[in-house]
Amino acid sequence: QVQLVESGGGLVQPGGSLRLSCAASGSIFSIYIMGWYRQTPGKQREFVARIGSGGTTVYADSVKGRFTISRDNAKNTVYLQMNSLKPEDTAVYSCYADIQTTTRARSVYWGRGTQVTVSS
Repeated sequence: QVQLVESGGGLVQPGGSLRLSCAASGSIFSIYIMGWYRQTPGKQREFVARIGSGGTTVYADSVKGRFTISRDNAKNTVYLQMNSLKPEDTAVYSCYADIQTTTRARSVYWGRGTQVTVSS
């Protein structure tokens, strides 16, 4: 069994910052890509950022220069530092990870999501 649990969401004013965390736990052998998507009601899920096991990062154009993704491989945790937040960043943010378990099965796992609201 593998679980991903996000934390760090909340309410923040425009221009503010938040840091999201996502910790993976369970029968993990190796974690490859980790990343974040976001979704608002009535809209498609939107890619935000991802990071490879070696640290290579990719960002959506909408967050480039404002968000930073990082990971701590020893803790099986991925972070999303969000600065200069805008009202349009309001969404449920969900993390995902490409994980190989101790049985050598490999799959993409998802967290349940954490709400980020940017409002004055």
